[in-house]
Amino acid sequence: MFSNAAVRSLARREFARRVNSTGLRSMSALAAYEEFGKSVFSGKVADEYLKKHGASAAVLKDPNWVNTEADTVANAVFDWALDRGANVYCHWFQPMAASGVRHGLSGQVHNIMLKFDSNGELVKDFKGKTLVKGETDGSSFPNGGLRATHTAGGYLAVDTSSPIFCRGDTIFIPSAFVSYYGAALDEKTPLLRANAAIDKSGSRLFAQLGLDASSGVQTNIGLEQEIFLVPRDQYYRRPDLQLAGRTIIGKNAPRGQEMCDHYMGPLSSSTAALACMQEIQDEAWNLGIPLKTRHREVAPNQFEFAPLYGTNTTQIDQNVMVMQIIEEVAPKHGLAALLQEKPFNDINGSGKHNNWSIATRDGVQVLSPEDCFEASGNEHAFPVIMAALVAAVDEHGDLMRMAISSPGNDFRLGACEAPPAIISMYLGDDMTKYLEDFMNGSEAKYEPGRKTLDLGTAEVLPFEVPAEDRNRTSPFPYGGARFEFRAVGSAQNVSMVNTVLNTIAAEKFGEFADRIDAGESPADVAREALKKHSKVIFNGDNYDEANQQMLTDRGVWRIDSGVEAIATLTSDKNIALFEKMGVLTKEECTARQDVLHDHYTGTVEIEALTLVDMINQHIIPSVKSSGVGPLAELEAAAKTISEAVKEIHAAETSLDKARLARVLRLETMIDIREVCDAAESVVPSESWTLATYKELLFLDSHTTSPDAGYFDE
Repeated sequence: MFSNAAVRSLARREFARRVNSTGLRSMSALAAYEEFGKSVFSGKVADEYLKKHGASAAVLKDPNWVNTEADTVANAVFDWALDRGANVYCHWFQPMAASGVRHGLSGQVHNIMLKFDSNGELVKDFKGKTLVKGETDGSSFPNGGLRATHTAGGYLAVDTSSPIFCRGDTIFIPSAFVSYYGAALDEKTPLLRANAAIDKSGSRLFAQLGLDASSGVQTNIGLEQEIFLVPRDQYYRRPDLQLAGRTIIGKNAPRGQEMCDHYMGPLSSSTAALACMQEIQDEAWNLGIPLKTRHREVAPNQFEFAPLYGTNTTQIDQNVMVMQIIEEVAPKHGLAALLQEKPFNDINGSGKHNNWSIATRDGVQVLSPEDCFEASGNEHAFPVIMAALVAAVDEHGDLMRMAISSPGNDFRLGACEAPPAIISMYLGDDMTKYLEDFMNGSEAKYEPGRKTLDLGTAEVLPFEVPAEDRNRTSPFPYGGARFEFRAVGSAQNVSMVNTVLNTIAAEKFGEFADRIDAGESPADVAREALKKHSKVIFNGDNYDEANQQMLTDRGVWRIDSGVEAIATLTSDKNIALFEKMGVLTKEECTARQDVLHDHYTGTVEIEALTLVDMINQHIIPSVKSSGVGPLAELEAAAKTISEAVKEIHAAETSLDKARLARVLRLETMIDIREVCDAAESVVPSESWTLATYKELLFLDSHTTSPDAGYFDE
């Protein structure tokens, strides 16, 4: 007979064995977190190694270390690298037009930090000049004509705002990527310039409002990353998922998200998803990336990670690396990770909600009414800042729409918890009323409403909630101390999103500051701006077509086509804005617009040619072998697509090509999809060679757990 204690002990041991066999770690396993941040060269880690060379981590706080302490930092990084088991370095940069096609969204060339001396002995080959600057071929990356094969030089310079980190045997040096003439060839450089712009104009305005911004002004972000995880064996049966990242065809499964059963449901240990998410979190944690939140999202097989907040350059670098980790860890668990915005039809797509806030570098959250008043002692400070942001969104909503015009957002915006392509902002009734009263001369302090919920039970006591609800249909809702740009796509590098937000805010802060310097009162400037621009504030249902028409008639920016939204980058208004704020030149705007249009066209061409292959190599043979289905329509469809691709190639400009590609994608291919899905509906399952939605979307019902009993040893 076993004692109760023995039974419990055996059960615990067996549970641990089964957990290890499935790759699922114990919820109480803390060993991974002991390594937090040790793979990042900052703080205490950097201090330890820099002290060995007569310096400290304090030198890294001054960007001028690249001129004064480069050799010292390089020596410390080298020692740290060897202790981490690394002997390779790379300048890690983020080229344009990477979303949906480039694994990891980054560029890098790996070089060993060692060489042989004249005696054949291994010696260090990593100096200060090696660390702070690199060179690569600028013509082989999307550049919009800024580089050519005969003028190919591209240069990499270390970004001191984002820490060097180690992964595996390689040290990654976050870097900006520019041409021989200093033109931005990457996502990061314009963002760094926009950061400088908001720091300069924000510091001016905040000082005028009594808020000490001598430490500087920065924007912080938090990025919610949504993904799909699908069985990898079924992924290999979908050429469209493999090559284009989304299903171009596919009949809906009998079950979707209509029962609301997936959202925040238990992360089951009987599937590979939980173990996969745990490993992603563990690896991110080791890189100093605290993925605080994980949960199921609304659609079947859809999940989300969310980190803690941080400065925008660091958070974007971390998100880019998290996306790479997700794609690399998933196969270890028999899964494929889909980062594209709309992998499946008629269920939710994936976003990357960009939570954006403004703060002084010493920690004052200026979008928090309480923090702003406490730091400034000025009841007008907060409404003046909010008025500037209202004006910025109203005037430059076209640029906000441009910034979210990733190819995948074509299918996502406007439904299933994704906002429409109308750039309004939600403030909530209390905040809206407060700003309206301020606009009309009120001096009252903002007092956010609260209410108490009483459930009428003894077990759950009455509790307090904010008076404001959550508006998930708004593209840019205010959330208490931040704005959440909900329309951002999951596959995007969000550098352009935050470049736009910082630039338009910086411009308005600067305009307000100029007028205040000229003698106008801050309150008068803000009230005038609210009277002119408050039409952009809308707290209602953005999905309602009557509301959409009302906002359109009101003059709120509405650009339904992502292709046309991209084309606004070179409008006179927007070129003047970017040049005025020192963020992009006219040439850089033109080049970037061409790059974005070419990226869109290239994405559509991949999808179109993949669909031709799927029709010819899978669907038509299935229809023929089973003797049912619209054979003639399918044969004609493949020819139609091929002819449309030829027409795109014949177009002269990037914009013309993108316009034709949009018609092919959103009209022609949608119609052809219906034909393909009709074939799937009638062809017997044994004759259908492509993985179906039913096989792709339901891990919980299509995954078996290891067959092991508690006492089978």
